[in-house]
Amino acid sequence: MTCRKFCVRRSRLLSIFGSILILVILIVIVSMSVQLGDNTQTTTKGTTTNLKTVVIERCRDYIRTFPQMSSNNCDAIWEAFQNSFLGKDPCNVKVEDYDLFITTVQQDIPCNKSLFWSKTSQIAHDFAKATKCLMTLEDTLLGYMMDGLKWCGKQHSKELNYTSCPGWVECELNPVRSFWRRASAHFAELACGNVMVMLNGSIDTPFNKQSIFGSVEIKRFDSEKINYISIRVIDSLQDRVSCNSMSLEDLGKILKNASLNFDCKDIDKSEVERCINDPIPHSCDCVNWK
Repeated sequence: MTCRKFCVRRSRLLSIFGSILILVILIVIVSMSVQLGDNTQTTTKGTTTNLKTVVIERCRDYIRTFPQMSSNNCDAIWEAFQNSFLGKDPCNVKVEDYDLFITTVQQDIPCNKSLFWSKTSQIAHDFAKATKCLMTLEDTLLGYMMDGLKWCGKQHSKELNYTSCPGWVECELNPVRSFWRRASAHFAELACGNVMVMLNGSIDTPFNKQSIFGSVEIKRFDSEKINYISIRVIDSLQDRVSCNSMSLEDLGKILKNASLNFDCKDIDKSEVERCINDPIPHSCDCVNWK
């Protein structure tokens, strides 16, 4: 009996010890995984596979869809694009390095058609696509070609880097970030007539001065070309941040100082979604478009 009790107790102790050991091993593995994840978040994958083919095919596809854009030469556009960043330190590609590329792409944006967004990417693009009454930067030839792509080169080399490119926040002057800042500035400079801005009212700061809209686009608005700016704060009724919030008051002050006329309205997300799912052709009435 004594031996049996001892053996049972020993078996239980070994079982408990084994469970503790397994738990410790799991904790170590998870900890190492987290640390590895933190380290690998500083870079993204390299250049998009077959980047040249993708860009040129997108360019040609856009021109087929919009024949009025046929004056653009897709091969020349590619050359201007790659010359903007190839041979340069991927963390030192300046915004102005894309100047020639931007001017190589010929496209006028009709007045009363410009839609700007911040933290509302999906709904803004769905809205523009469904109603066809407005267009975002990504609906232009420049934006359509580059949307969702990654690219970078190597210093003193004319080859694309397919191994590793800096992430958006890893260094300020990375090729992708500099491009979108330059393209956004160009898009804002072309805005005329009535303009719409879609902001996210479900976050604490719908207007962020550090965003591309807040730091680039709004500074390029021309009061002599823009008649009116309709700011639409998109959210749900449960977590609404109204046009009276501090960040939007800051936006209002900036626009007033720039002599830009505007209004701000809260629009429930469901209203925009209803318009997307059942659009009125060529109409933005569902978001009180001025």
